[in-house]
Amino acid sequence: MQQILASGSVLRKRYQILELVGQGGMGAVYKATDLRLEGRICAIKEVLPTLSEAATEEELAQIAEQFRMEASTLARLDHPNLPKVSDYFANDGREYLVMDFVEGRDLHEVIQDTQRRNEFLGETEVLAWATQLLDALEYMHNQDPPVIHRDIKPSNIKLTPRGAVKLVDFGLVKVLQSNDSRTVTVVQGRGTVAYTPLEQYGADTGFTDARSDLYAVGATLYHLLANQPPVDAKERFLRPGALTALRQLNPNVSPRLERVIFTALAMHPNERPSTARELRELLLGTTQPVRSQSSSMLLPVM
Repeated sequence: MQQILASGSVLRKRYQILELVGQGGMGAVYKATDLRLEGRICAIKEVLPTLSEAATEEELAQIAEQFRMEASTLARLDHPNLPKVSDYFANDGREYLVMDFVEGRDLHEVIQDTQRRNEFLGETEVLAWATQLLDALEYMHNQDPPVIHRDIKPSNIKLTPRGAVKLVDFGLVKVLQSNDSRTVTVVQGRGTVAYTPLEQYGADTGFTDARSDLYAVGATLYHLLANQPPVDAKERFLRPGALTALRQLNPNVSPRLERVIFTALAMHPNERPSTARELRELLLGTTQPVRSQSSSMLLPVM
């Protein structure tokens, strides 16, 4: 069982733990204060690599080097809709990312508030959030090598008091190697089931790229507008037509937006938008989604 860091613990003689913010199977996130920079509050992501009990010293060294390489890539990211990663280090067999602490509620909490009021979020508001999210993803995907998030979902998107959204959790980030199409992971993991495309279920043996993130964006938009997450990809594969039409759940959603979201939710990556920019243009209505005959069969039956 994972051991939680106690409040008051100090990491690297610099970061004093204030409280546990969140915990999952792959690690935890803490709110901390930076003892070197008075008044600075940061978030510390604790990463628990998946290790075999029979792992050799060489394998452990490779895992540590992989983390350093990928953490240094994250530290170079600088975008207004991403928290800035400022430090990374290892301690007692665990790896840590230090980043900006983002104030505000996550979008899952926003959905819960909307449900309690028996209301739906407005299309204009959701599109404004989607535009910011896709700006961040376009920036990440255009890095050299590209950075793929792999766990986009409402609870990993913070809404700041000023109305900006930030993609806050880098727990499953992948960095695409420039010499081939394979990926390497900071953490072994498969994302969150309702937002995970079918190709991502293969973990490290499955091919994922920018289009995998776009599926998760489509699933997130579906959840924001329907007040419920979509049927997961495995269930859709086994039961074609299992995904309920968005406008059946929320008649206020425009037909055009429903088509775009279901294009992003196409089961095969080739039938989704190829880039974050393309999906953003589709959402904003500057281009029209093109549905092949095969992809149209993935849309729910009205």
